Amino acid sequence: MKQRCIIVDDEIMARKSLQRLCEQHESLELLNVFENAEAALEYLTTEAVDLIWLDVEMPGLSGFGLLENLTAMPQVVMTTTKTEYAFNAFQYQVTDYLQKPITMPRFKLAVEKVLELASKKTSASPERQEIYIKTEGRYIRLPYTDILYVENVGDYVKINTKTQSHVVHTTMKYLEEKLGSAFLRVHRSFIVHLDRIVDIEENNLVIANKVIPISRANKPELMNRLNML
Repeated sequence: MKQRCIIVDDEIMARKSLQRLCEQHESLELLNVFENAEAALEYLTTEAVDLIWLDVEMPGLSGFGLLENLTAMPQVVMTTTKTEYAFNAFQYQVTDYLQKPITMPRFKLAVEKVLELASKKTSASPERQEIYIKTEGRYIRLPYTDILYVENVGDYVKINTKTQSHVVHTTMKYLEEKLGSAFLRVHRSFIVHLDRIVDIEENNLVIANKVIPISRANKPELMNRLNML
């Protein structure tokens, strides 16, 4: 499977060079290119990527600033003309650190690291059993078994668990791609944990006393996924 990636770099020549390298590699799918971290961050609130080619020094939000604001962490290969940021970069567990100008052999080596890590994650855990969400400046582990349903609230989503709710700045589309097969989007505003459904009546279902609507478009898939008699 191709690794979906974006480039974030304020230098036009560096962007074009890296774009050319990405487009020539059969294992990469370049989704977008950004000249600043703010635009990339806005994009990442609605789109899921596997890899970010990320410059360190940029006007406004830096590469490290972008990483601090991400709600979900894909693989990252940092790019810069300086080596002094390497230690800090690996504190974020980046996959690789490239010094500009980037040569084809060094680029290919970085991609090999990306593919190797992606393969290990897939083979070690075919389907994740938890998600990490950012709250109060730290990431907390949220097991899938604790999640009851997810609700859309404008530019945010509310993840409702057995004991509390977490409001996260992301989208339903992004979470739909991240959550496992035990979850299903039953309405444009709701994703539910199928094992937590108490009952279903007409175009509504109930989870923990919460009545959740089922859209006409999503109901056939819901009924197919349930163990019906």
